Amino acid sequence: MARAGIENAMSRIVLFNKPFGVLSQFTDARSPSPRPTLSAYVALPGVYPAGRLDRDSEGLLVLTDDGALQARIADPRYKLPKTYLVQVEGAPTDADLAPLREGVLLNDGPTRPAQVQLIAPPVLWDRDPPVRFRKSVPDRWIAITIKEGRNRQVRRMTAHIGFPTLRLVRWQIGDWTLDGLGPGAWRDTTPR
Repeated sequence: MARAGIENAMSRIVLFNKPFGVLSQFTDARSPSPRPTLSAYVALPGVYPAGRLDRDSEGLLVLTDDGALQARIADPRYKLPKTYLVQVEGAPTDADLAPLREGVLLNDGPTRPAQVQLIAPPVLWDRDPPVRFRKSVPDRWIAITIKEGRNRQVRRMTAHIGFPTLRLVRWQIGDWTLDGLGPGAWRDTTPR
């Protein structure tokens, strides 16, 4: 397993494939009706997510027991790349994606330039519930890599260029990937 190069040899590191609809936390004290949390999937004491994924996003979360590592993974100063597979509404061309490569101005300031490309539909698990399908509106997949992580940033970036996100899967953080992990599955990669 490739390592991100920022972890302490004593840190516990768990890779988790967060399903759609699951909160990126272990408890949900704010809601009167319970919502699924990490505790339904990961029963390891002392690990916490390094960064977040929105409830309606899927994919890789790194869990660790090392607070300093959590901060380094989430902090844009460390420029740890995060790659997302994104299904967008519409049929963007490479030229349509060009503004993302330069950085776009969102309501909370300009984004850093992203790496972005059109890709073939990836082989992924079925999402529950499925993404809405409309015969009259095409959709395409893009891969986008950013080195920051503002709230709903990728969704806001694709909407900014006129192609709203339908499905968002974080595939990679640094050298850690979802390879071999189905939704709700986790793998302990702690160095032994």
